[in-house]
Parts: sequence; C-alpha cells; structure tokens
Amino acid sequence: MNPEVILKSAMQFLKRRRNEEIQRRTGLSPISETHPQDIFIVGYPKSGNTWMQNLIAGVVYSLDPETLSDSMILDLVPDVHFCRHYRRHQTPMYFKTHHLPRPEYRRVIYLLRDGRDVMVSYYHHLRALNGDDVDFSEIVRTGRYLSPSKWHDHVNAWRSNLFGAEILTVQYEDLLEKPVSQLRRVCDFAGIERSTELLEMVSRKSSFSKMRQKEEKTGWANPKWPSSRFFVRRGEAGSFKDEMPEAVLSVFMAQAGDTLRACNYL
Repeated sequence: MNPEVILKSAMQFLKRRRNEEIQRRTGLSPISETHPQDIFIVGYPKSGNTWMQNLIAGVVYSLDPETLSDSMILDLVPDVHFCRHYRRHQTPMYFKTHHLPRPEYRRVIYLLRDGRDVMVSYYHHLRALNGDDVDFSEIVRTGRYLSPSKWHDHVNAWRSNLFGAEILTVQYEDLLEKPVSQLRRVCDFAGIERSTELLEMVSRKSSFSKMRQKEEKTGWANPKWPSSRFFVRRGEAGSFKDEMPEAVLSVFMAQAGDTLRACNYL
C-alpha cells in the first residue's frame, strides 16, 4: 500500500480516537460533527453574522442577549471557524459560518447584505487585523485577504444552491428596519414558537449600541482581535456612500454589479 495512504489513514484514526476521548471526558463534540436537522447561519463576512448569532441565542434559548458574554454566545451558537469542539445543547443546534455551500449544510439561514456596505466593513476589519496600510482598492480588485471568496462569488454560489439545501434568506437591511418580523420568519423556518414580547426584547437587547456596550464591558472571545479596536462598528445601511472612494466603488461595481442588481440593490 502507498505509504502516504497508510500515513493518512493512521492520522485519521488518531484524530478519531482523540475526538472520542474528548467527547467521553467532556461531553463536547468535534465541530465537524453535525446533524442534518442543524441550522447554519451563513453569510459573507460582515453581513450581520455576529448580530444574528446574538439574536439566535436570545430567541432560541429565550435569554437576554445583553447578559450573555461573547464566550457564552459561542457556547450556544458555535462559530465553525473558531470553535474546535462544541456542546450539543439541543437538536437542532445552530452554527455560525462563512463557508461556501457544503453538502452537509441542509438547513440554512442565509444573511444577505449590500455588497458595497459589506466591503467597507470588511476593509475596516482587515485594517484592525493586518494594519492600517491595507489597501482598499487592492482588496477589492485582487481579493487579497478576502475569505472564502469575493462577495459576489459567495452570494452567487448560495443563490445557485448546488446541494439543494432548505434556505431562508434574510436581508440585513430588512433586519435593521423590521427586526421582529424578520425574527418571526426565522422562528417559522426553525419550527419554533416565540412570543412577540420575547422577539421585541431580543431585538432591542441585540442592537448595535447594546452589542458595543457589551463589547466594552466583556471584550471579545477571539484573542487575535486587537483590544484597541471595536469589532462592532456602525452597522448602518448605505455606509458605503460616505466611506467607499469612487475609484474603489467603480472597481467593485464592475465585478459585482450584476449580483447587486439580481439581489435588488440597484
């Protein structure tokens, strides 16, 4: 047998045994082990994923998001890019992810935000992580630093829905304007019943101002995020109008104009 195949099989066996031991000792499951009933909160980075993560934690578990630290939110709604293991509190579980379509993602809440606002927010995010000399124009033109793809490729991939997932699309702008009605759509999709009073409380306690206040008090669970920068920023619709230079906007429109139009942003 090929030595590379033998080595790969041995590594997979050791990984499986290690995960089994972790699960036996802690009750935690590998982040890759999910159920078909689980629901994935999917969106391109800076499309409201963390916001929806807070909203889901409040709605699903009937909790006040303002009292939940970032680490507690991660425990209730794990981030597949950050958590190696998670505790299954119920089925379905809810997971936050930026991934492109995957066959195991059978039930999806897809967050859609105007790509122009997304890129402005992503630019500030990348500056916080990589330094202020990050070039906005280069990011948009070449896709440098962008993961898992460029904005329009991510949106188009999920719109095409190659693996036939059950998808509820929630537009960021609608969530800003009509949070309770959008959360009601989420409840209907998930098959859960929650009172209007709870939805109103959760939406109010998960506002950007409340999340900023919570960040100031408890910080961020991700140690890579610089303490000198806020993760929660403006969160406004149309922020590209005063933050995206014309030259950068022109490049972005050449790439993503058709997708913006298909999503009724133009």
